[in-house]
Amino acid sequence: MRIGVIALTLLALGPVKAAAEWQIKPFLGVTFRGSTTFVDVEDGVGNPHISFGVSTLLVGEIFGLEADFGQAPGFFQAGEGRLVKQSNVTTLSGSFVVALPRRLAEYGLRPYFVGGAGMMRVRSDHQLGVLQVADTLPALHIGGGVTGFLTDRFGLNWDVRRFHSTGGTAGGRGVSFGREQVSFWRAQMALAIRY
Repeated sequence: MRIGVIALTLLALGPVKAAAEWQIKPFLGVTFRGSTTFVDVEDGVGNPHISFGVSTLLVGEIFGLEADFGQAPGFFQAGEGRLVKQSNVTTLSGSFVVALPRRLAEYGLRPYFVGGAGMMRVRSDHQLGVLQVADTLPALHIGGGVTGFLTDRFGLNWDVRRFHSTGGTAGGRGVSFGREQVSFWRAQMALAIRY
């Protein structure tokens, strides 16, 4: 297994050095279909929430590496709820990207698949100071998207990913039913800047 991972990494880095391009993608999106084992007093996790962030991608002919930072404020809050005064979920992750070869998508949309791992910071502050949630959990994500450039430097990107925390413990730094867990989908649109 390790030899396969090393071989894929070397294979990915080979073409990246020869024909690499950097992309930075500030995004605006929405989280949806969230679930958690943490106490969700306003039943807000399953609701859509605005998210924003930025990703940086180094991509070659087919393979690439990405760093992604995302923030979803109000994640534990419902529209009219008053029990939670502030909440958010922050993700920071690194990913491996497999894209349609550049020579096939040079003047059109370039689809890709992405998967990776990182950390998820979960926080919820309640008005009465009880049932607080403040925890950092390891997380995985998988998804895909498409990027199309309008000029040599600027384009648009659409992306959908599923984030899922892993390895949470029972009785950590938040009140949960069983092992601490948070999962959600994130759909986003980004400005893609190539340099």
